[in-house]
Amino acid sequence: MKRSSIVSVRAAVGAGAVVAFAFAALVVWRSSQAIRSASEDVRAEHEFRFVAQPLPQPANAGFELISSPAVFLQAARFEDHVYIAGPAGLLEYTPEGALLHQYAVGRELPGSPLIAVATGALADSREPELVVATANDGLLAFNGRSFRQILPTSNDARAITAILPAPSGHLLFGTKKRGVLVYDGKKITVLHRTLDSAYVTGLAGNESDLWVGTLSSGVLHFHAGATESFSEAQGLPDPQVLSLAISGDTTYAGTAAGVAVFNNGRFARVLAPGVMATALLATPAQLYVGSEDQGVILIPLEGRRPNPNQGPGTQLSEVHQLFVSGDAVFAVARNGLYRLNPRAFGEQRVLETGPNVLTDRNISALAVDSIGRLWVGYFDRGLDLLPSDGRVTHIEDEHVFCVNRILPDAKIGAINVATANGLVRFDNSGSEQQVLTRADGLIADHVTDVAAYRDGLALATPAGLTFLDASGARSMYAFHGLVNNHVYALGVSGDELMAGTLGGLSVLNKGDITANYTTTSSNLKHNWITAVVPVGSEWMVGTYGAGILGLDRSGHFHSFEVGSGQFEVNPNAMLVTPSYVLAGTLGEGLFVYDRQSARWSAIRDGLPSSNVTALAAANGYIYVGTDNGLVRIPEQKLHL
Repeated sequence: MKRSSIVSVRAAVGAGAVVAFAFAALVVWRSSQAIRSASEDVRAEHEFRFVAQPLPQPANAGFELISSPAVFLQAARFEDHVYIAGPAGLLEYTPEGALLHQYAVGRELPGSPLIAVATGALADSREPELVVATANDGLLAFNGRSFRQILPTSNDARAITAILPAPSGHLLFGTKKRGVLVYDGKKITVLHRTLDSAYVTGLAGNESDLWVGTLSSGVLHFHAGATESFSEAQGLPDPQVLSLAISGDTTYAGTAAGVAVFNNGRFARVLAPGVMATALLATPAQLYVGSEDQGVILIPLEGRRPNPNQGPGTQLSEVHQLFVSGDAVFAVARNGLYRLNPRAFGEQRVLETGPNVLTDRNISALAVDSIGRLWVGYFDRGLDLLPSDGRVTHIEDEHVFCVNRILPDAKIGAINVATANGLVRFDNSGSEQQVLTRADGLIADHVTDVAAYRDGLALATPAGLTFLDASGARSMYAFHGLVNNHVYALGVSGDELMAGTLGGLSVLNKGDITANYTTTSSNLKHNWITAVVPVGSEWMVGTYGAGILGLDRSGHFHSFEVGSGQFEVNPNAMLVTPSYVLAGTLGEGLFVYDRQSARWSAIRDGLPSSNVTALAAANGYIYVGTDNGLVRIPEQKLHL
């Protein structure tokens, strides 16, 4: 073979080797990229971004909270003071029981109910702190002087249900959707993949040997890197776990129907069958069981057969926590902190909730009548009548219970209250005059909305519409052309009536249906309509899933830059004033539309909850009802 041919062959072989090496390198690079990408995906799935920062000062200091009943949920001792956490905020007491400070949600604290409190030394702090969990705004850490906030960016990681500081400096916390998460001062991660996705109700133990209570899946026991499940099939009296306690090698799980006992990790027996065990405290000799309606039950564990009928007393209700301080046992109940007598029946209240204006916190309807009284309707506690001065009147009976809408009628001085048990009519003095139900011609007992229409009233129900006037009652439903029987909201402008339903929007003129709008027949973004209000010559429509939409007279829906989106407007939580349109949302706060600038903005700071359920206006004030209380806002404060 000639030398030139040999050189050519060698060159070809060399080139082929280079190509092969390059190809192999490309394969290796792509494989490493794929592995890295897969690792990042796994890490992203189980790791949550967060912001750790000093707690920002509230932006809306001019908002006035109208006091609702304080609820005690959990207590903790920190720097020799007693701290009580509840939906309204954090209370600080001296050892003698004097109230030192009150940190209110929506004022000093984020607008989210507090759900748990504990003391611990976290890994990113140089000193012990009081750790406070909020329902939607992450974690707060208080060093006795100031608060800092640990705020996950993920809503799932913010929905905290329980906390457990660990001796390592890590903080374990339960969530509604992502199981048990752990904060180590640098990152927030899922503790273990077997604990992901659970709705956690309680935590006990430590990182390596952890007991987890769940809402509907019983008890989870995480140890040795694996998780065991215990539910009714394994002996649990109920799959809903409400409380946990550990004493030595024994674990107690309080459920809605008794207490399950586990010895060395194995199910052993059930104590206090039938008792809704909302709190537990275990000692080697006895078990304290706090209940929803039977007080605190003391069960001896040594020397004789357990007797759940013996206990310190049965005057307590809604017991949320039991703990030992010094040589005394304390119970945190809804209405106070009690010291229990372990040797005899009885208890002593050492701290109690303070005075309040409102009867309840969960507000569902608001209105102001012709003489300036504020009517406050509750989800399950009837009505409060708040005069401008004087004593609050509470009304609650078999009909005035679950309030959906309050409509003052200035023409005759009456107030119409739509409830889940009929339409209740009051006179101007606040006296109940009449109750209308299905027996009186309504198409259903459950009245979801009521509106003044023409010479009478229009009533929305889950079965259709009922019209009331001097001639009596007549009803309309899908058979007559209504787009859907389940009507949530009504809007009136002259002879035009808008009926917002579960399946779209129906337009009526003088009582007759003239048009139906759905996602298939129009550019409506979501069929579930929760609120409708006239604004000038157009309408604004609240939806359950697409935010707020505009509807012009030609039947065209249009979106707003801020006011439309994937969020829910609460039923009938829209209000129009000469300057603004307001909409209350489920979890996104208060949306405000400036009619002059035609722009929407959202308000969360200053509210006791981001779940805004009812609105009313009077004398230059906006009243904003939430599921966690009521706030009064000067209307000029809405200008952003």
